[in-house]
Amino acid sequence: MINKITKSDEEWQESLTPEQYRVSRLKGTERAFTGTYHDEKRPGVYRCVSCGQALFDGAHKFDSGTGWPSYFQPVTPESVETEDDTNFGMTRTEVHCSRCDGHLGHVFPDGPAPTGLRYCINSASLRLEPRKGDVE
Repeated sequence: MINKITKSDEEWQESLTPEQYRVSRLKGTERAFTGTYHDEKRPGVYRCVSCGQALFDGAHKFDSGTGWPSYFQPVTPESVETEDDTNFGMTRTEVHCSRCDGHLGHVFPDGPAPTGLRYCINSASLRLEPRKGDVE
């Protein structure tokens, strides 16, 4: 069971940059090809920028050509939660951190094997923790 983290808007604003707050707490989106991690190749674990929970492993990252970091699965199924997003006249599946409910991005059914999923995630919602002993 995940222990939920809750903070006031003021507390989130104090602990995040304005862009991190806009994306992760207000469900914003970065422009394609502008995020820190869209072309990142270093191995490591991508953690939630809001609470530090491990979300995605660099070994599961792939180049989707969309301009956002993309992964075919989370670190564990319990790391993320999803819900329907019907904004902008379309239905998508929003992905958020299961620990703090921070908005991460969306998941689509057009990814590679073995899952067939594409977790399209905002860099501003993530913090890369390179693996110890790996060359950067």
